[in-house]
Amino acid sequence: MPEVSTKPYLLRAIYEWCTDNGYTPHIAVVVDASTRVPMQFVKNGEIVLNISFEATSGLKMDNDFINFSARFGGVSRDISVPVENVIAIYARENGQGMAFEAPSVLAVGDTEDAPESAPAPGLASVPTADKNDAGSKPAPDNEPEPPKKGGRPVLTRIK
Repeated sequence: MPEVSTKPYLLRAIYEWCTDNGYTPHIAVVVDASTRVPMQFVKNGEIVLNISFEATSGLKMDNDFINFSARFGGVSRDISVPVENVIAIYARENGQGMAFEAPSVLAVGDTEDAPESAPAPGLASVPTADKNDAGSKPAPDNEPEPPKKGGRPVLTRIK
């Protein structure tokens, strides 16, 4: 029997940690044909979804899919995300969470003509610092920069 991935367990653990601490859990997802999300909110083949209790109805995080209903522009939508397409889960308030390798599937809008050396979709949809932080010095590669007061949190990918 094949071994089950640790990813769905880690997603559920970070979700629980966020809710226990009063944070708002968000997931960044690579969108492909097996992902059911409102396409008008997809940017660069990715979407960031608020999966907090207040934002969702009927949230179910199993080993293969994350399913829930949520409102987009006042319209209720059924959302279905393959666990393998989740590239990050984090707390909106402080950016703490976990990033995962991007899946090897083609994101919506990508073509098979893309060169094999093209980078996999990254964390481009994850919130970044405010534009007025653009002039600040970058943090060293081995140490994430702490969140700025009043700005949006930054999810730093650490290898």
